[in-house]
Amino acid sequence: MDHKTNTTLLFSLLFFITYLITIATSKDLCNQNDKNTLLKIKKSLNNPYHLASWHPETDCCSWYCLECGDATVNHRVISLTIFAGQISGQIPPEVGDLPYLQSLMFHRITNITGQIPSTITKLKYLRSLRLSWLNLTGPVPEFLSQLMNLEYLSLSFNQLSGSIPSSLALLPKLSYVDLSRNKLTGTIPESFGSFPAELAYLILSHNQLSGSIPKSLGNLDFNRIDFSRNKFTGDASMLFGANKTTFSIDLSRNIFQFDLSRVVLHESLGVLDLNHNGITGSIPVQWTEYSLQILNVSYNRLCGPIPTGGSLQRFDSYTYFHNKCLCGAPLDSSCK
Repeated sequence: MDHKTNTTLLFSLLFFITYLITIATSKDLCNQNDKNTLLKIKKSLNNPYHLASWHPETDCCSWYCLECGDATVNHRVISLTIFAGQISGQIPPEVGDLPYLQSLMFHRITNITGQIPSTITKLKYLRSLRLSWLNLTGPVPEFLSQLMNLEYLSLSFNQLSGSIPSSLALLPKLSYVDLSRNKLTGTIPESFGSFPAELAYLILSHNQLSGSIPKSLGNLDFNRIDFSRNKFTGDASMLFGANKTTFSIDLSRNIFQFDLSRVVLHESLGVLDLNHNGITGSIPVQWTEYSLQILNVSYNRLCGPIPTGGSLQRFDSYTYFHNKCLCGAPLDSSCK
């Protein structure tokens, strides 16, 4: 073979390899059904600039606000995160037509109104649902209990009303519930003491919830509890215990009444806020052994001396003031 022929073959081979690379890199990984659904979602949200990358001539797996899975799920869309931006309208019902979705988030878009669409129940693989800092109205839907793979639920900072559905406790993997900053009424369902999974986070603050705390909640070992700024009454001492590894408990601004003298804490507790309640008794001496980072027991009916030693004196007077007859440092009132 002469030199000219070798050169021709070499160029032909290089051209063929370049062609294959071009074909491989230009392949649209995005599933066409997913792409069509996403374009419908964009149109339903009035084609916001925030979604300008959603162009029908490009691979949707490269679009902003979403993620495609790997080859094991045929590169289907598994995550949709629409965060902030000048977007208005309602949550498009077409989100239910992304069957492989594992995470769905609409967050900090105050012009999103309406109710949570029931089409979400078609998302059988959904693990995380965050619809927060929107302007959603209506109830917390019963149909959320059909999302059997759900682990994380946040519907905070909306205008949701009505009661908390007891059926949420049927979700076998749910470990995080945040329904704070809404207009929810009624009581905490008794069923919440029997979640199949370990319910680590229960955040219900800034609502209009009332009634007593179900005793069944005493069976759970939370990481964080926040029931603040509601109208809860009665005993909440079942949330404490030497065997509980809870880090943060906020029961402030309710109408709780129980004897603090009998409350035993776990050494893991770092945040305890009980201000503005009707809690009686005294601060246990054993509390000097704990390494609390934040403490507030003000505006209650506590009496007796503030135990000395440990970290209790490093908090300022605002931690303890406006109690019935609490005394000792850091308060100005000395114990007689």
